[in-house]
Amino acid sequence: MTIYNDALSTYIQDLFVPQDQALQYIQEVTPQKGLPSINIKPEEGHFLQMLVRMCGARQAVEIGTLGGYSGTWIARGLPPEGRLITLEIEPHHAQVAREHFQLAGVADRVEVRVGDAHQSLKQITPDGPFDFVFIDAEKTGYKAYFDWAVENIRLGGVITAHNIFRKGGILETDSEDAWILATQEFNREVAADARVLTTIYPAGDGTLVSIKLSN
Repeated sequence: MTIYNDALSTYIQDLFVPQDQALQYIQEVTPQKGLPSINIKPEEGHFLQMLVRMCGARQAVEIGTLGGYSGTWIARGLPPEGRLITLEIEPHHAQVAREHFQLAGVADRVEVRVGDAHQSLKQITPDGPFDFVFIDAEKTGYKAYFDWAVENIRLGGVITAHNIFRKGGILETDSEDAWILATQEFNREVAADARVLTTIYPAGDGTLVSIKLSN
């Protein structure tokens, strides 16, 4: 059985995921600007962009901005009049992301909000319903973020959540890691949620993908 690895990741990137100078720059310099080196992989970003296009999203939400790499992929999937609201708790991360969005040519369709995402989501609720949501923040908050997304996304809208594999930790049966335990519970609860149709995109560290079927 073929197992997804770095060689297959490179194969996909070389063939299907050409990155322009802006994306390459964002990916390379984000750690140099004092941010964690935890960007999604290029093929994961390309996949998010495809999902945005496929569901015809015009209003998107990202929970966890970091340096703006994933947000750039998402924003580039939106139409010119589209809007991405991206939420970031760290002011320095938000400032770096704003610079990167400007560099990538998507600043006109991206709004960066700084603060605790749980509070920010309450503030943007009146702007919904939304079409696409990407969750990539603290794993213990995933269930609350997902529940908000299901309640505030249109029928047929897409909800995604990153790091679902936890670098393989999701398979551990005796883990004491709070983020692994939270992700395991999150996956079980989403799998049993009749409001959505869900699977996992297995590239990178795994991205959960749900389509809203009912309220």
